[in-house]
Amino acid sequence: MDRILHNLNKMIIQPNSVVALTYKLHTVNDGSKEFVEEADQANPLVFLSGVGMMLPKFEENIQGLKKGDKIDFELQAADAYGDLDESAVAQLPADMFKESGIPPVGEIIPLQDNQGNQFRARVTEVSPEAVVVDLNHPMAGQNLHFDIEVLDVREATADELAHGHAHGADGHSGH
Repeated sequence: MDRILHNLNKMIIQPNSVVALTYKLHTVNDGSKEFVEEADQANPLVFLSGVGMMLPKFEENIQGLKKGDKIDFELQAADAYGDLDESAVAQLPADMFKESGIPPVGEIIPLQDNQGNQFRARVTEVSPEAVVVDLNHPMAGQNLHFDIEVLDVREATADELAHGHAHGADGHSGH
């Protein structure tokens, strides 16, 4: 009976809950998987569910899970970072890089638009006059495979709900 009550008290992932989980992320192209990154038990991913911080289909796949649950799933490119947009390129004047130096092809550089939005772009071409960058997300056009273990699920604090993000695993700090 105690075990049944204990299981009933386990909180499930739902909007406005704080989730701590580990994950391994792979891109999947033509059936082959390539490791991208992971969050382990020492540094889990902690986030406030249902507020738009995570990919919508990612959240959809983990809804209803509880502490200790494990799941793996694949998101199609369109449900992850979108399909590759061949027109999402920009030619930046070379003088823009006078202070930092011209970045090499393949480097990911930080950029900011006129509204102050920050994003990253991959250098695809360099000439004496210009640096051409790809503005697609680095994982655009790729299917993503996640292996997840839920470490904890708890109710968000009033501060977290007001601020729209988790304040760490304990709800009060970065820990």
